[in-house]
Amino acid sequence: VQLQASGGGLVQAGGSLRLSCVASGRTFGTYAWFRQAPGKDREFVAGIRWTGGSTPTAGSVRGRFTISRDIANNAVHLQMNNLKPEDTAVYYCAADSRSLITGSMAREDLYGYWGQGTQVTVSS
Repeated sequence: VQLQASGGGLVQAGGSLRLSCVASGRTFGTYAWFRQAPGKDREFVAGIRWTGGSTPTAGSVRGRFTISRDIANNAVHLQMNNLKPEDTAVYYCAADSRSLITGSMAREDLYGYWGQGTQVTVSS
């Protein structure tokens, strides 16, 4: 089982990127995006259950980032709009077999599967 993250790149402030996370071999109950900026701890960005429902999003990206599921392609996407230099980080896709409750999705210790990370760089 693998999680393949893609879609990162270099963009100017105010621009947009869409990250994709494709799970090969199976479908998971919960997916999430985390990010880690240089010199900082990894932090939760957004989460989603495969069955739908609420999609918790970190306050720093709320209103700019949207997580969604793509059933046809067994993928989860993170649409990032109005990017800021402080969004620069390596973005990681994570997944777990369980359908986590909304209040637990930000806990990275609950995710059993991680993708390799994709670099997002936002220039000012």
